Amino acid sequence: MRSRFLWVIGFIILFAGWTNGSCPAAEPAQPGDTKILSPQPAAPEKKAAAPAPASKGPEDSLSDDYKDDENLDYTDEPFAEEQVTIADPIEPFNRAMNQVNDKMYFWLLKPAAQGYKVVVPEPARISVKNFFSNLKFPVRFVSCLLQTDFKGAATETGRFVINTVWGIGGLMDPASSKELALERQDTDLGQTLGVYGVGHGFYIVWPFFGPSSPRDTVSLIGDQVLYPLSFLNIWYTSFITKPIEVINATSLRIGDYESLIGAAIDPYVAIRNAYIQYRMKDVKARKAKSLLFKNGDGASPAADAPPKS
Repeated sequence: MRSRFLWVIGFIILFAGWTNGSCPAAEPAQPGDTKILSPQPAAPEKKAAAPAPASKGPEDSLSDDYKDDENLDYTDEPFAEEQVTIADPIEPFNRAMNQVNDKMYFWLLKPAAQGYKVVVPEPARISVKNFFSNLKFPVRFVSCLLQTDFKGAATETGRFVINTVWGIGGLMDPASSKELALERQDTDLGQTLGVYGVGHGFYIVWPFFGPSSPRDTVSLIGDQVLYPLSFLNIWYTSFITKPIEVINATSLRIGDYESLIGAAIDPYVAIRNAYIQYRMKDVKARKAKSLLFKNGDGASPAADAPPKS
């Protein structure tokens, strides 16, 4: 009885082993068998995300902008103007004279020009300006000749003839019309000396005349000698004509002086710098028109540059 029981148990064990050996999962996969699932590939590991850059605060942004500005080379700007200075050894005297001229302008000249502006209409004031400008033809003509600007001298001669004859003694300026286009040559003997290489020397402020230099002071004397009204042997002529000329010219540009000194921290320095820059540009413009000096021959390129203070 026991032997039969053992045979039955052994048979069950063999049958169970045969069943596991013939399991479909143990058989090799057939090419067209859709019941067998291929194993899924392993998912790639995710890389750790890089930490986000810290946001810049307003102070960091301003610092970066400032660093960018520091890297800019402003000296390479094509339109940068050349800065020229002038010696000012008598600055206390010049500042005193500048104050005198300033008070004279606000207390005397400006009120007179404002009253003159109310009485005389603008077309009449422009005619008076043209008349005095036409009288200064000898100064401009001689200066152009000395600067070897013969084209400018010819232009000035044509302007003088046309404005004197057809402009009723210079009251009108037909020579500046679009048809003729004869431009006035704004030059004087001071610019002529600058073209020849004579420097300013030093800065000086004259009462009544304003900013000047030894070179331009010589020009004031020479221009007065060539002024036609100076040929009249009437001693009081200049005492009548000069105030009219100055008041008329001031009435046409009231506000220019106020704008200059109003925007300046030190009006004296602003006027001095404006004067030297203006004269330097004038001399450079005259050199460009000169047949002798336009290429830098005969004079130093920086001949008009005064000694630095």
